[in-house]
Amino acid sequence: MIDSTKRQRQARVLRDFRKVHRLTGALLFVFFFVISLTGLLLGWKKHTGGLILAKTYQGTSTNLKDWLSVDSLTAKAFRAVQDSLGPNLSLTLDRIDMRPDKGTVKFLFVEDYLGVQLDAATGNVLHLESRRADFIENLHDGTILDRWFGVDSGVLKVMYSSIMGVALLIFTITGFWLWYGPKRMKQEKPGTVSKRGTPNKGSTMQPT
Repeated sequence: MIDSTKRQRQARVLRDFRKVHRLTGALLFVFFFVISLTGLLLGWKKHTGGLILAKTYQGTSTNLKDWLSVDSLTAKAFRAVQDSLGPNLSLTLDRIDMRPDKGTVKFLFVEDYLGVQLDAATGNVLHLESRRADFIENLHDGTILDRWFGVDSGVLKVMYSSIMGVALLIFTITGFWLWYGPKRMKQEKPGTVSKRGTPNKGSTMQPT
């Protein structure tokens, strides 16, 4: 009776886990697909021949003493983008990425994920790009929601990351139990117990 009740309880847990697993997969299928696809692309971003992430170009000098000032390079970066895309283009500088080993400075803008690489010593334009890797990364971690809705605090990214993290954890646990649960029930299945004192089939009695 105890074994029967225990097996019924285990079967009920399996059914509940299966429902949660199916529901999680059905509701968040699109998000799981986006996360897996963007994660794959980010893993390959440096090996796509510049399609996702442009290479870092080589400047003329790696000696910091030869470099132009940051404000001078910044002005040249703004001018390079506006000369290429239009003088009336409004730009917001996102960040500056300095590469001393390459003699290059990268200026990354908020608008359209624009980026420009300058020779740190001369200020010449080495490369003008649309940073697809940044867009994919923002899509992967939910930052894109804050950009779309104009939220500066990053609260939407935190909510998205938390929901997807918990959902993936639930999906993993329920998926594991759907595989392990039936195996455990099969191992705990009660076998046939022979009557006490009855010799097993095929056994021989030794004379005393």
